[in-house]
Amino acid sequence: MKNVTIVIACLLLSASEIYAQHTLVQKWKTTDSIPVPESVLPVPGKNTLYVSLIDGKGNEKDGKGGVGIINKDGTVKDLNWITGLNAPKGLGLYKNKLYAADLTDVVVIDTKAGKIIKTIPIPGAVFLNDITTDSKGTVYVSDTRLGRIYRIVNDQPELYFEAAPGANGLKAIGSDLYVLAAKDLWVLDKNKNKKIIATGFQTGGDGLEPVGNGDFLVTCWAGIIYYVHANGQFEKLLDTQGKMNTADLTYDVQTKTLYVPTFNACSVVAYELN
Repeated sequence: MKNVTIVIACLLLSASEIYAQHTLVQKWKTTDSIPVPESVLPVPGKNTLYVSLIDGKGNEKDGKGGVGIINKDGTVKDLNWITGLNAPKGLGLYKNKLYAADLTDVVVIDTKAGKIIKTIPIPGAVFLNDITTDSKGTVYVSDTRLGRIYRIVNDQPELYFEAAPGANGLKAIGSDLYVLAAKDLWVLDKNKNKKIIATGFQTGGDGLEPVGNGDFLVTCWAGIIYYVHANGQFEKLLDTQGKMNTADLTYDVQTKTLYVPTFNACSVVAYELN
């Protein structure tokens, strides 16, 4: 019996999902209707957030989308800051340039002037989703439908990695690129060698953000938020499936605040991580 008990204990400890050690406490929810928000990103030096607005179907070039700005208290500042986009999703920032994944193109926005300065078509792209930028200004963008990751250097796009089924959330940290590929979290090193950090999320991952200690926060579009430990174990912090989506989040390490766009629920919600 003793041996059986030890085996059971070992199996429990090796499971990917562990009992919750962290919790989320809602701080606020926008009261104004936000037209299908998909991604949020802090505005540097200000108490505001950029928000990508699909404002229609997520896979149509209808010109209804844009990028808005909301305050970090949940009030709206400007939902018409940038207009005329096509189901924009992920956002990435480098200096004064904001990059938006716009189905088959990456749109470049001058944040000081508040206007589009360039559109970069991605050859062969079908469903561009998330964007991240590294410290040198290199842009990475995922194509979820094709399972590809593209790289943009000096405004020139190229195929970077093409074997990432369901590729969505991206995060460049140092020389590494973290990738949410379907139900897994990977890291690609500078030579594109792949290491699986965590596997077995309930549904496909959407957004990921570092907590600051080697751990990550991961959202799944269906309505799940996970806390992922550096050792690959993870906790389910929130499950709102059937009620509210949880799309491409951002995280403020200083205030321990998650900002989560809810897509079809047409709001942004802020949570404190405890």
